[in-house]
Parts: sequence; C-alpha cells; structure tokens
Amino acid sequence: MKPFPGKYILTPKPVPDRVEVYLPGSKSYTNRGLLLAALAQGKSTLSNALDSDDTNRMVEALNALGVPTDFDKAATRIDVEGKGGPVRVPNHPIDCGNAGTAIRFLTPFCCSAPGKVTLTGNARMQERPILDLIVGLTQIGGRLIDSKGTGCPPLEIEGGSLCGGVCSLEGSRSSQYFSALLMNAPLMEEGIVLEVEGDLVSKPYIDMTLDIMSRFGIKAVNEDYQRLIVPAGEKANAIEYEVEGDASGASYFLAAAAISGKTVSIGPLPEDTKQGDRDLVLLLEEMGCSWKQDGNRIELTGGPLRGIKADMHGMSDVAQTLAIVALFAEGPTTIHNIANARIKETDRIAAMATELARIGARVEEFPDGLTIHPTGEYHPAEIETYDDHRMAMSFAVAGFRIAGLTILDPGCVSKTFPDFFERFSPWAEVNG
Repeated sequence: MKPFPGKYILTPKPVPDRVEVYLPGSKSYTNRGLLLAALAQGKSTLSNALDSDDTNRMVEALNALGVPTDFDKAATRIDVEGKGGPVRVPNHPIDCGNAGTAIRFLTPFCCSAPGKVTLTGNARMQERPILDLIVGLTQIGGRLIDSKGTGCPPLEIEGGSLCGGVCSLEGSRSSQYFSALLMNAPLMEEGIVLEVEGDLVSKPYIDMTLDIMSRFGIKAVNEDYQRLIVPAGEKANAIEYEVEGDASGASYFLAAAAISGKTVSIGPLPEDTKQGDRDLVLLLEEMGCSWKQDGNRIELTGGPLRGIKADMHGMSDVAQTLAIVALFAEGPTTIHNIANARIKETDRIAAMATELARIGARVEEFPDGLTIHPTGEYHPAEIETYDDHRMAMSFAVAGFRIAGLTILDPGCVSKTFPDFFERFSPWAEVNG
C-alpha cells in the first residue's frame, strides 16, 4: 500500500444509479477470532480476515506471546497455531497502538502468561480508560497495575494468576471489558460469572462475542445482560472460520447512497448478523431511504431525507456517519445515548460538534449526544480527524456533497479500513 499524504482534498463525482461494494472482513470479528484461535489447541484458519493496523497489532502480539500466527495478506487468511493460551513472555513491551480491542482482549490473556508482560499503546491509548477491567481482573486472581496510576495503559501484568469466579463490573462504559473476560474464560479454572452493575452499554457487541465463542465451541449463558456466565471447564476448539463483512465500514457507503438518492448494494452482511451497526439501515429508512436484504447483501436507495431522533446506544460507532447524513435532511436530527463515544479514539461527540460547525452546520452538544440543525449552506474546510478513523471516513461522505472538503491525516483510516478511499471512489475523487 502506498503511503498516505498529509491531507486529501475531495472532489464530488457523478454517481452511477447503482454501485456495488464488497466489504473487508469485520475488525471486531477478526480480533475476536484471533484471540479464540490462540486459546484453542491446534491450527485455526480465519478467512476474509481484515488487514488493518488493529488486526496487525493483534497478530504481532500473539506471535510475541508464543502463539505462531501467520497472516497471508494477499489471500486475507490468517493461520493460528493455538497453544491454549500464552506460552512465553516477550523481552519488550507489547505495543497495541490505538487498538482498543487488542489491548483489552489481551489483558486477561496475559494474566495467564508465564511471567511479566507489559501492554502499552500510543499517546491516545494512554488516555483511554481501562481501570474497570483492571478492577474486574483483580477480583478473579489477576495481578496487574496501571503503571502511571492513571487508570489507563501502560499495564504491568504478572502472569500465571488468573483463577476466575465471580466478578462485578460497571456496565455503562465499555462492553469490551466484558467481551475480554468472557472470551478468556477457558484460561480460568473456575470459569467466570460476570455481574453487570447498571445497564450494559453496546449490547450487540456482547451478542457478537457470544456468537463467535459458540462457533469455537465455548458455551456461555446470558441472563438478560445482567449476568454473563461461562462454566468451568469450557475450552476453545480449533476451527476454520470465515469472517463476515464489517457493518461499521458499510455505514459510509450506505450514507453516501442516502444523500445521493442512488442505490448501493453492499456485502457480505448476512441477515442474521450480530453486528449491531447493521441496524443503521433502520434509521436511514426512518429518514426516508428504502432498503432490502438480498441474500448476504444489503441494497439501499436514498430518498428525500427528514430529521429524526435516534437512540444509538447499541451502535455508537456509526453515530458520526448518521450525523453526516443529518446535514442533508429536512429538519433537525438528535443523536443521543452515546456517552461512551467520549472515550473512543477521541471524544467523538465533541469532535463531531467542532468539525460540523467548521463546515457551516449548527450543532448543539450535550453530555450523551448532539443535535444537528441543517443549514443548507455548507462550505469546504480542513477537517481535523483527531487520529480517529471514523472521523475521516464519515467526513469523506460529506465531501461527496461539499466540493473541496479536505480530510487531514487520511492515513488514520488504516486502523480498520486501509483502502477506504479507493473503495469510496465512485462518489468522490481524492487528491493529496
């Protein structure tokens, strides 16, 4: 892949009546599959795996921990020789960059390593909270600390200590803590009983975790998202696993169809997917689009758009996408119940409010969301992306309608979707 320039200037293009898009594999499923394959004994193969910064960080970490992992990027296939867990400790810190799934999934995994492991990340990762997971792990035998005392990485982990049992965690901040503990239950002699304090955020991601765990042969019980149980003795099986397309990545192309009035066919996204971000199509339908499921593809056609009130508690990763669509609707759109978006790659609520105002929108920001008041009078600007891939990709959609819009640091898309701008080419031409 050629290096990204410092900025991309977008020029709208005439859009065909129908565009077909093939999605790369889901980042969430790829990194979950990698962890579970490492917990199995024997060779697992992940096909249609996502090649991105986040998944590459996970591959590098597993290799460092003694789990041979080979990524054939041309074939989008990853072979993992599972060892039932980590079998060695590296002589250097494991750098997870800004990959939240990697560092959170690996933290319990490293609690069973045969020695001391340091997990760290980039500057933004060292501002992202992980204290809830540390507290949860200490309840079930984990020995680890946040070495700077900030409740964020770097983490110093003493391996060989995880026993399992009952663990209580605050549910409102990140479902990734729960997914991490559930998937690593095969390392725990007592299994795990996760008790959720309050309302669990991003429940669809728990559904995804339980879905892929079952594919690897791990039984779990979900008691209305208040108690999540993996019995003692559960083990992961080595399997062949095909990763489905990324529903979060699909959102940008669905949004482009919505504001262009054209049709996009996108997949693979099976009708029974557990990816909550797929439900963006229901919000776009409420705004005036039409859509249908066609086999393992979604077909959506844009139409005259109207503002809505959207509770995006279960799909906060596509809130930025909907905010861009809202610019071109009749009447205001309110997006709420996404307070956890403030602790993602950036404070996404504040970042969206700032950058939408930069191009001429009127925006109200509140603790768990924002309201976008379309003005119809937008102008090009340089969009700060805050090292957040979703800022870059969502504003690229706006660049289809606002000639000359500039995306700064477009290379941040490599976190989850390295060839995004090439795939977005039916809607806009990009120039560095």
